[in-house]
Amino acid sequence: MSGKQYLKNQLPVILINLLGMLAFALFLIASDNPIQTVLFILAVWSIVLVLSLLTFYFSRKKYLNKLLNMTEQLEERYLLPEIMQVPERADEQVFYQIMKMAEKSMLERIGEVQRERREYKEYIEQWIHEVKTPITAMKLLCENNRSPFSREVLAELENINQYTEQALYYARSEHAEKDYSVREVNLCDVVNSAIADNKYLLRQSNMSIQIDDIETMVYTDEKWVRFILNQIIGNAIKYHAEQPILHFGATKTNDKIVLSISDNGIGIPKSDLPRIFEKGFTGQNGRTGKNSTGIGLYLCKRLCDKLGIGLTAYSENRGTTISLIFQMNDFIIGVQG
Repeated sequence: MSGKQYLKNQLPVILINLLGMLAFALFLIASDNPIQTVLFILAVWSIVLVLSLLTFYFSRKKYLNKLLNMTEQLEERYLLPEIMQVPERADEQVFYQIMKMAEKSMLERIGEVQRERREYKEYIEQWIHEVKTPITAMKLLCENNRSPFSREVLAELENINQYTEQALYYARSEHAEKDYSVREVNLCDVVNSAIADNKYLLRQSNMSIQIDDIETMVYTDEKWVRFILNQIIGNAIKYHAEQPILHFGATKTNDKIVLSISDNGIGIPKSDLPRIFEKGFTGQNGRTGKNSTGIGLYLCKRLCDKLGIGLTAYSENRGTTISLIFQMNDFIIGVQG
């Protein structure tokens, strides 16, 4: 609360007091009182008025600053009426009741929105599980009737399966901690599983796979890391160049294990690199007929943050390297000996 605004608000009180002082002074002069007495009374009245205004100003400022500090410390600021004291002034009590009513309405609306979101999320998850059944059936039919046409269909089915998985993991990513299970995982097994998930797409794009010695154990959730690898492999396939190569390698330091996935594709423009993990960001490559949604890498980053995995991207002219950085604390290092 600024002093200027306070004086503006108190202007009616000041004017009433000035009029009262003028009327009282005229009354005293008309009653043949000495001018010194009149001036003394007016001086005392002015001092009392100024002190009253200052006292009220500083007390109100202290109270309002306290409310502002309490509000800034709250994450859900609409809950302010729950922690503030009931005011003593009648006009403030009216505003307090208005705030209570607004808080109640807000909580009811939040509850309604959360319920709708939960129901929609449950429906999406159920729909995805249902649609996976015909996808699996079509895969079996195509695998039992091998032909060039069926191989093309299998590649497209892998694409459809990736999009359904992306929708499922997006729905679950808000509360990923309720679904993941951290245990000792062999990186080589996870990489091979992710490659198998994309085998028809990799074959369709004539992608060559190179895997270094990555027989390394880390503590993480296998299912979520496999999904992250699927998204990275899918991007390498989508943005591949002639004679595409996909390379997997792992390096180990004292407290980190870095899994690198490199391709020789069209790369990522330098100007796009800082934003590739943003939701909905497609970049220059995504606008050139690649049907990019800007969700895949965003999901990877979000899930990596949940799992405590570092995620970086590097690209210069041609090719892209995505690195997953697994932290190794002292206890895990001791266990692995």
